[in-house]
Amino acid sequence: MSVAVITGASGLLGGNLAAALLAAGHTVRATRRRSTKVDHLADLAIEWVDGDLGDAGALTAAFRGADVVFHAAAAVDVRKGVSAELTAGNVDGVRTVLSAFKAAGAKRLVHVSSVVAVGLSTDGRPVDETARWNFDLAGFADGYAITKRQGEELVRAATDLDAVIVNPTYMFGPRDVRPSSGRLIIDVARRKVPGWTPGYNNFVDVRDVARGMIAAWQKGARGERYILGGHDLTYRAIMETIAGVAGVKPPRLGIPHLAARAAGWWGDRAEARGKRTLVTSTTIRYAFTDRFRFSSAKAIRDLGYAPSPIEPAIADAVAWFRAHRML
Repeated sequence: MSVAVITGASGLLGGNLAAALLAAGHTVRATRRRSTKVDHLADLAIEWVDGDLGDAGALTAAFRGADVVFHAAAAVDVRKGVSAELTAGNVDGVRTVLSAFKAAGAKRLVHVSSVVAVGLSTDGRPVDETARWNFDLAGFADGYAITKRQGEELVRAATDLDAVIVNPTYMFGPRDVRPSSGRLIIDVARRKVPGWTPGYNNFVDVRDVARGMIAAWQKGARGERYILGGHDLTYRAIMETIAGVAGVKPPRLGIPHLAARAAGWWGDRAEARGKRTLVTSTTIRYAFTDRFRFSSAKAIRDLGYAPSPIEPAIADAVAWFRAHRML
């Protein structure tokens, strides 16, 4: 079978991708920082190679002989501004991966971007891959969206390489050790969420995304990008679903928009003073917007992508968190 290399295998998506590749009979090699803990992946026969995103030589050695390189490593932050960490992980890191990929002579690159590099709905209908990036015009251009877009543009500009881009939405599932997006599940299950907001997001089983990435490697057209999403739901609906699966009561009250905007204003001021905060005016816009809707029709048509119901992803995430004493 083929040799697949993954960057970011210790994360939610990378770990589930490694499991899917191994189940299909492929050899999996993965890069990691020396300090990265991977005990939660001990059941997977991954060949680990030390290689930071800033180390072109180490990445070149790791990519050599690969039939496919899945670049899933990224820096994630909710701050409004573009930080040095976000630039290093999502822009400079992509540049280094492209250089190493070319030097290693690997066959195909699957770059994991995000729907924040696509665009927001302007008419209430889900957007597809042709949508123009308009996050700046709508006030949603935080540091993560800006740097993920910049990283994707580097891949799109590398026309001499055989690369395919995937744009996942909000992922739930097992093996979320940090946790990342699974923090919402944990907080709802612990009844720590003060209330719901009416905004929309697109929620997907991370294992569907992993299978979609493999399909993009095997069937995707060179230079194309594919949205890998699931279900457009309000935050209230997803919180009620999580609560039902976890066996707890959901948040009962809606958060008033005026109060949320005030919290975002204070968060902006705190960030401007150099403090870390989870709430800014941008995160409040995300919580209340109805424009975050995405269509996976292209991936369904061209890749055979098949989104699953979201409830099993939540149930398996809850079970995994409980088994690992995170919940």
